[in-house]
Amino acid sequence: MKKIGKYSFGIGDRFVHQGNAQLRALVKAQVSGIEVTPVWNKSNREHMYVHSNPADTRVEADQAVKALGYKGDYCVDADHINLSNVAGFVDSSDFFTIDVASKIGIPATPDEIAAFVASCKRYTGQLNIPNIAHPFLVDEALLKTVADKFLTAITEAGKIYRFIAENKGSDDFVTEISMDEVESPQSPVELFFILKMIANEKIPAQTIAPKFTGRFNKGVDYVGDVTKFAQEFEEDILVIDFAVKEFNLMDNLKLSVHSGSDKFSIYPEIQRIITKYDKGIHVKTAGTTWLEEVIGLAVSDGEALKAAKSIYTQALARQEELCAPYADVIDIKGDQLPSAVEVAGWSSEKFANTLRHIPGHPDYNPNLRQLIHVGYKIAAEMGTYYTDLLKANNNVIGQCVEENLYDRHLKRLFQL
Repeated sequence: MKKIGKYSFGIGDRFVHQGNAQLRALVKAQVSGIEVTPVWNKSNREHMYVHSNPADTRVEADQAVKALGYKGDYCVDADHINLSNVAGFVDSSDFFTIDVASKIGIPATPDEIAAFVASCKRYTGQLNIPNIAHPFLVDEALLKTVADKFLTAITEAGKIYRFIAENKGSDDFVTEISMDEVESPQSPVELFFILKMIANEKIPAQTIAPKFTGRFNKGVDYVGDVTKFAQEFEEDILVIDFAVKEFNLMDNLKLSVHSGSDKFSIYPEIQRIITKYDKGIHVKTAGTTWLEEVIGLAVSDGEALKAAKSIYTQALARQEELCAPYADVIDIKGDQLPSAVEVAGWSSEKFANTLRHIPGHPDYNPNLRQLIHVGYKIAAEMGTYYTDLLKANNNVIGQCVEENLYDRHLKRLFQL
């Protein structure tokens, strides 16, 4: 079975032009002493918007690896797939993010719930997890609530996993279970019983992406109580460690942080906790590369800056349409968005500084950044006009992508 490295980064790329730049950043981290497995990821929705297909992501990854002479392991992720769309990813992917968020809250049958509750009897009373100071109080009512909420979702995950294994003809791939795109976070005790369900389904999950406390909005920093997040994250780490032994799960099972790009305020806590317990982490940083493309266009000036401004102007006019699919993971204050007329007069430097995520910079505007984040559909509609600009300004854009991923993400997270 293919096993993911201890540290891994999901490096999505909407238009499959930045593979080399992304990999250069990870090679820099390797030179600095931290080996981070690159995982090129792209969701079905993104493929639909930009009219690409899963095989394109495999080609990009393979070409980047060849171009840089990279000798390490790498993966191509079928991001946020379900039974309705997984078939198209089977041949080209070796990492599957099985998204069952839409099945959370759909009740299982009374018999299924009763069977699960009965299988958990030994955990009723005070459940003590090593290194967690307080016990979790578990009774039949809690078990029924957890089963009612999550059992259908994990049963679905089992069906998807088996479909992939049967159609690939082997289990030589990495499996992630994703349940982050929901309203309410899963508590550590809920995670424990979710992991039991995963074991019951015999899913060899290597990463799991829960919904954490606080907001993980696209392309901007974490919004919430960092101390509360840190406590929850640490307890999740310890729950996983205990569950791996208790349920005979994959020994490299680790947490996955979705929408992990740009969450600079929680990076020190993540780093502290994974170092304390010597644990791995998977961080998805997909959308930040697309934003660096637009920044690179702005820095390039001329026709490229004109295109970047056009993307914003059109996104402003189509804000409702573009934001709807991402409603749970963006928070845009409309009154803080600059007008199209104002942006039209901006210099190259002003546009780039407003979009680039440098906390504390006087020009930085997280509202504009989030709007452009969900506006990649507009670039896709530009067709070859946009992609030709990417090619023409490849050096500048590549420098932006590499700098962002290494200096603002990898260096911060791993304290390089």
